[in-house]
Amino acid sequence: MTSENVFRQILDPSARADPYPLFKELRKTPVARQDDGTYVVSTYREIVALLHDPRISSDRRNLATSTELNLGFIGLDPPEHDRLRRLAMRHFGPPHSPRTVENLRPDMLAITTRLIDGIAGEPRADLVDEVAYPLPVAVICRLLGVPEEDETQFHAWADQIIETLGPGEQDRAERDRARQAVQVKLEGYLGGLADDRRRRPGDDMLSGFVTYHGPDGAMTPREVVATAVLLLIAGHETTINLIANGMLTFLRHPDLLERVRSEPALIVPAVEELLRYEPPVQMLSSRVALDDITVAGTTIPAGSPVVLALAAGSRDPDHLPDPDTFVPDRPGNEHLGFGGGIHYCFGAPLARLEAQIALTELTRRLRNPRLVTDPPPYRPSPVLRGPRHLLVDYDGVEPGR
Repeated sequence: MTSENVFRQILDPSARADPYPLFKELRKTPVARQDDGTYVVSTYREIVALLHDPRISSDRRNLATSTELNLGFIGLDPPEHDRLRRLAMRHFGPPHSPRTVENLRPDMLAITTRLIDGIAGEPRADLVDEVAYPLPVAVICRLLGVPEEDETQFHAWADQIIETLGPGEQDRAERDRARQAVQVKLEGYLGGLADDRRRRPGDDMLSGFVTYHGPDGAMTPREVVATAVLLLIAGHETTINLIANGMLTFLRHPDLLERVRSEPALIVPAVEELLRYEPPVQMLSSRVALDDITVAGTTIPAGSPVVLALAAGSRDPDHLPDPDTFVPDRPGNEHLGFGGGIHYCFGAPLARLEAQIALTELTRRLRNPRLVTDPPPYRPSPVLRGPRHLLVDYDGVEPGR
C-alpha cells in the first residue's frame, strides 16, 4: 500500500474508530509526499525536529494558493506570534497570572459534581453530552467572560469551523470559504462582547485583552477577536475529546478503571498517557516549509504544505517501548499530545486539570459502568478526534464530594 493511499484512508471517516494500524503503516515512510504536494511526517524524532525548526511556518498565508483567514496566534510566526501569545498569557498563566487555572479547581469540581448528579437517577447516560462537553464549555465561558446561555450557538459555530480544519489541498478553497462564512458570525458575536467589555470591564480574560496596554503594546480590536475565537474553540473542543477518549479507554480496560478508582494519584500520569495513546489532536495540518528542508533523507521543497502526524509520532516504537499498550504510570512519557516548540498548547494546564477532575469523579462515582456501543460513533474530523456520543449503562451513582 502506498503512503498516499494510507494517508487517504486515515482521513476517511471509516477509519476514525481506530486509525492506529494505519498510522503504523504510515510510519514506514517517515516523510510521505501526497498527490496534492503535501508532505506528511509521521515519526517522533522528525516531528519534534520540525516543531522546533524556524523554517517551518504556521502561517498558511505563506502558501501561494492560500485564502485563509487567520485563526489567532496559532496561525502566526514570530515575532507576531510571540507578542500576541505573551499578551494573551498575561491574563491566563505565569508569570503575571500564575494561579488562574489552579483557582478554578473548586469551580471545576463543583460543575463536574452537578453534572454527574444530573445523571444519578438514570440507568444510562451519554457521557459526551452530559459531562465531557458541558464541563469545558462552562469553564471557558467563565474564563473568557462569555454568557453561558450563549454556548449552544457558539458551539455550533465551533463545530462548523473545526470540520473545515483538515489536511489536504484539493478542496481547501471550498473549506476556506465555508469557514469564513461561519467565522464572520462568530467574530461578530465576540466583537460585540469585546465592545461591551471596553465599556464595562470585568475580571475575565476578554476584559483583560481589551484594557491592557504594556511593553508589547495592546491588542488591536481585530487581534482581540481572533484571540478570543482561538481560545473559545481550542478551550473546549479538544478537552471534550480528551475526557471522552479517557472514559472510553478506561471502560475498555476494567482493571485500569479499578486502578484509577483505587489509586487517585494515578490520574495525573494516566492523563499524560491518554494524551499519548488517544490524543485529542491527531495531527497539525497547517504548516508550510519556508525553505528546502531535508528530513529523514527526503527533501521537502520550499512552499510545500506540511502535516505533522502527532498521533503517529506518539506511538513510534523507536521513541518508547510497547507504544500500542496503555501504561497509566508510564515512565519518561514524552508525548506529542500538546504539540511542541513555540506553539506548545496554550491551554495545556487547563485541559490537564479538567480531564483529571472529570475522569476522577466519573470513575469514582459511576457504579459498574459499561459501554453500550463499542466502538462509539465518532465525530467526522480527522484532526480533532473523539467520540460524538459515549453511551454508558451503570447501576447507580455514588454521592459527590
